[in-house]
Amino acid sequence: MSNVTIQKRGNFYQYKFEIAKVDGKRKFLSKSGFKTKSEAEKEGVIAYNDYLNTGNSFSASDMSYSDLLDYWLENYCYINLKYHTIEGYSNIIKNHIKPNIGYFRLSQITRATLQEFINKIYINKSFSKNFLNNIKKVIKGSFTYAYETDFIKVNPAIGLKLPKYDIPSKDPAHIFTNEEINLILDRFKNNHCVYYAFLTAYCTGLRVAEVFALTWDDIDFENKVINVRHTIYDKPDDSKGRWYIGTTKTKQGTRQINMSATLYNALLNYKKKQQYMKKLYGKEYLTYHFEDVLNKYGKVVEQRIVKNIGNVLQINKADMVFTRPNGKYVGRNILNYPFKIIHKELGIENCRFYDLRGSYATINLRNGIEIRDVADILGHKYIENTENFYISSTDETRKNVSNVFDSLISSKTINDIIKYEIV
Repeated sequence: MSNVTIQKRGNFYQYKFEIAKVDGKRKFLSKSGFKTKSEAEKEGVIAYNDYLNTGNSFSASDMSYSDLLDYWLENYCYINLKYHTIEGYSNIIKNHIKPNIGYFRLSQITRATLQEFINKIYINKSFSKNFLNNIKKVIKGSFTYAYETDFIKVNPAIGLKLPKYDIPSKDPAHIFTNEEINLILDRFKNNHCVYYAFLTAYCTGLRVAEVFALTWDDIDFENKVINVRHTIYDKPDDSKGRWYIGTTKTKQGTRQINMSATLYNALLNYKKKQQYMKKLYGKEYLTYHFEDVLNKYGKVVEQRIVKNIGNVLQINKADMVFTRPNGKYVGRNILNYPFKIIHKELGIENCRFYDLRGSYATINLRNGIEIRDVADILGHKYIENTENFYISSTDETRKNVSNVFDSLISSKTINDIIKYEIV
């Protein structure tokens, strides 16, 4: 207590302690307003310990991994990561990491501790390799942060590995055929939003969140390009709605895509139909604007898509491309019912809207388009991402490979052998 002094100032008590000198002059921290001496002493000790630990009310040796994870979320993730990434990490921390190893002190945790945890999760749970990799990301990210902020001297997450998966994961990718696309478009030809959203994704390889983030300002009909600048995501619904617009998934995701003649004419026609619906509905047609959302530091962290009320003019207009006939914007939820029809009525099972992206990549590469060009259109920095995740083979193409190879090796000798008959 000798470092913290207590003084009575009028009817209240004050704590005070010396801090680092500035320009050679002694400096002090103090706070008054406490009703009793013991209250001032208690708060003074807490403040002094916080000062010694550079603002943290813990020491590295006593800190639990659970507390580190909370600190990492608050001071790194909430500031630097996107909403759905934070949500995913928070669920992993709450449901898997904290119950199993969160109670350990940082000083107790070794690489063997973490590797054993990963191995047990792999053995006891039926998690996909991708989900297990996300658990590893949280562990490595949090311990790297702890190391870089001097909470630990050695990073135990270095060298952490996933077990080898004996059972290959099922590839859910579906490559749409032209026949399937025509079947879908014909079925939804009277549902303009779904029809043109499908066609846009099929002709550009846009992600679903990029398709439904498009505004008419993003469609440059004069230069025949689509400017991909945003994605949409949802949060729990409230009185203002649930849809938000943010930056693209990666820096490379911000890009321009040239419209084919088919897509150019289709979107031009769709815009005319939407303008007609605006006139038809008149004042009943729904319109929207973007509303800035600030964090506790006063920084704009995201924009919300908010419905206009009455005839109030909004500066930040949100002229969304894909809406219901009356202008209502429901984000990607507009696809929920159509996909029930696609799966059940049309019989195209195990397919997703996202598969239009893989179909775009696969069809282009099969027909001689350079992989670097396709990667740029998809918004990939590395062509390996295009190769690993968006190029798929089908029974038809695999049969074609055998047939082509058969024609290449054809010779009189082989033909004589396969025609050999026992006399």
